[in-house]
Amino acid sequence: MKQLTSSQRKILSAAASKLNALVIVGQSGLSEGIMKKCAECLESHELLKIKFNEFKEEKISFAEEICKKTDATLVRIIGNTAILFKESSDKEKQKHLI
Repeated sequence: MKQLTSSQRKILSAAASKLNALVIVGQSGLSEGIMKKCAECLESHELLKIKFNEFKEEKISFAEEICKKTDATLVRIIGNTAILFKESSDKEKQKHLI
C-alpha cells in the first residue's frame, strides 16, 4: 500500500469527483465477487469509487480490507463512498501520475 501526501489525496479526490461508483456493496457484503470486481476496476481504471448501500457502519473496515487484498490505497471516504487508488503496473496505462 502506497502512502499518499495530502496534496496527492486532493488531486485524486478531485479526479474521482467526476466518476460514478463502479462497485456497490449491498446485502452480500464483501463477497468474492465484490473483491474480484474491485481488483479488475483498479487494474483498468486506477481510481475506484465504492458505494456502500449496506454495511454503512463497517465502511472503514471494509475499505481497508479491500485495500489490503488488492494492494490499493484508501484516498478518502466521503459519506458512504470510498475512493481507492492503485497505480497501474503498465506504465502506458497510467492515467493519474502522482
